[in-house]
Amino acid sequence: MPWKGLSHIWRPSLHPSASTSLETAPIPFPRTLCWAGTLHPEGVSYFAFAPRFPQEDVSSLGPCFYLSFGLPFRAQRTDQTHRSSCFFPPGVVLARYGEAWKEQRRFSLTTLRNFGLGKQSLEQWVTDEATFLCSAFASKEGRPFDPRSLLSFSVTNVISSLTYGKRFNYDDPKLEKLLELLEASLKEDTGLMREVFNEFPALLHIPGMAQRFFRAQKAIFDMLDEFLEEHKKTLDPTQPRDLTDSFLMEIEKAKGIPGSSFNFKNLRMVTGDLFFAGMATTSTTLQWALLLLLHHPDVQQKVQEEVDQVIGRDRKPTMKDQAHMHFTNAVIHEVQRFSDIIPLGIPHMTSRDTEIQGFFIPKGTTMILNLSSVLKDESTWEKPYRFHPGHFLDAEGHFVKQEAFIPFSAGRRVCLGESLARMELFLFFTCMLQHFTFVLPAGHSPPSDKADISLILKPRPFQLCAVPR
Repeated sequence: MPWKGLSHIWRPSLHPSASTSLETAPIPFPRTLCWAGTLHPEGVSYFAFAPRFPQEDVSSLGPCFYLSFGLPFRAQRTDQTHRSSCFFPPGVVLARYGEAWKEQRRFSLTTLRNFGLGKQSLEQWVTDEATFLCSAFASKEGRPFDPRSLLSFSVTNVISSLTYGKRFNYDDPKLEKLLELLEASLKEDTGLMREVFNEFPALLHIPGMAQRFFRAQKAIFDMLDEFLEEHKKTLDPTQPRDLTDSFLMEIEKAKGIPGSSFNFKNLRMVTGDLFFAGMATTSTTLQWALLLLLHHPDVQQKVQEEVDQVIGRDRKPTMKDQAHMHFTNAVIHEVQRFSDIIPLGIPHMTSRDTEIQGFFIPKGTTMILNLSSVLKDESTWEKPYRFHPGHFLDAEGHFVKQEAFIPFSAGRRVCLGESLARMELFLFFTCMLQHFTFVLPAGHSPPSDKADISLILKPRPFQLCAVPR
């Protein structure tokens, strides 16, 4: 497979002359670009969204180029309720690589595994939540509705149970408020004021400035802090209930150990990272899955035929069924490839001077990996800009893995919850198709294929009818 993953390198004050004394070539760069928050084109067509923007600037630059920014993507914030150190806050998802990051990632993986990641107990957890979701769909009695909130509720309950030991009823005002704040937070992170703070970081030293323009993010952490305080009061070290309890126990063990990453500040960030990353990505993928079924009723029918053949209508789907459901597995993978909800992956930073394909990249370069360039690679995929489950099927109709399928990224920072996400996608998707046929409301045209642009590319509001089978 051609090396295509690295298409954007962002580094403050990086200049081509930095490498003129070396034999390697400088990184090519486009003419100056000015992006201001949400001043982007109105929506992005998923059938036309090729990772070529801005095409007129970068089409001749090859697979590796740089953009210069005043500061890294996320402005430094002085307020304790916000992340610090720009791209690399405490926590696990965006933390700088080092001993603290390794300690936190190892803890997160081990704890999630102990509480069910990869075990049958977690599968039962997801299956039960899928049943709640289908009951909520059934309550609509075939009437038109927007499925996005219900999908978010169900996925949120899975990750909330793992992280905080808490499941919400779908009509719980706290759950609705939490999801509203998350949406507002994503808009804050792609808004104009973030760009202003990037260019003029001194503004963040004005008391109350961060709280004023990042109210949703502060409100989210205020809510999560309530969960953490409740855990501190009710902790029983002999019976840890979830990841938060396990972290609190590690904090006690680490007292008096200089440099330990187990502290309350990191607890807030680690649990917040896992909660929001695990909720937003999976629910968004399921939203795209239903939208794409409305565009491709023939695909929906074929999935239902396989569900009926392998699972039937009476028993609940299990992960053991996945090995026998080649077409369904291919459809789920193609939804992930085609929807491409995080086209630019988690930022990385070079720990030393290095060279890639003849280009010199200095130590400290922030690298943005263009996952779209792999998921939409014209030399790899037969129909890169079309929804085509055949990308994951061989001539006999058997599911085949593809090296270029990397929606969870790759390397040390591959998604922590990949196993959980795969389980949720399969069990939720098969449960929904087992019980319902999803159709357009009478008189409605197929929903827009354009995304609402934020940190995650999400489908615009759409309506469907869940017709019981």
